Amino acid sequence: MTTALLIIDVQQALCSGEYECHDILRVIDTINGLSRRARTAGVQVVLIQHEEKDSPLAHGAEGWQLAEGLETSSEDLRVRKTTPDSFYQTDLRKLLPGEDFERLVICGLQTDYCINATVRQAHQLGYDVVLAADAHSTVDNGPMSADDIIAEHNKDLAHLTGSVARIDVKPAADIVFG
Repeated sequence: MTTALLIIDVQQALCSGEYECHDILRVIDTINGLSRRARTAGVQVVLIQHEEKDSPLAHGAEGWQLAEGLETSSEDLRVRKTTPDSFYQTDLRKLLPGEDFERLVICGLQTDYCINATVRQAHQLGYDVVLAADAHSTVDNGPMSADDIIAEHNKDLAHLTGSVARIDVKPAADIVFG
């Protein structure tokens, strides 16, 4: 089974300042551990960057850049997106065709937007998904704390396993590559 690691939206604007996601330094550290293990196992790593005109995430702006401290490699693939779903109007499916890639390990930002949408779409497209339970984050959202949002999504997404594809939610340390 061929696996790829998707690192979604770990960008400056979401890792510092007004929109800084919860516990971001630990989350980036956890993602770096995952990506190091993936690269060592020969697993393709895909860095996905969200962009939005006239915002801190405008293409090329400081906030659009990958976060300081996020480890990358020249071998990593890069995908630009404009919606929460990393597959919608991007070349992600061409880069990771279902006949070659059966399993996607997903981590990054933000739990209740781009992580949620991408996990659900990957599952719908027939990929087996492993969500790194401790390697995604978001911000407090009105009455719900970021911790509660993360826990709720970990629980809800784990229940989406279907007959064609499955979703596993597990700590990054329990994810095996190769």
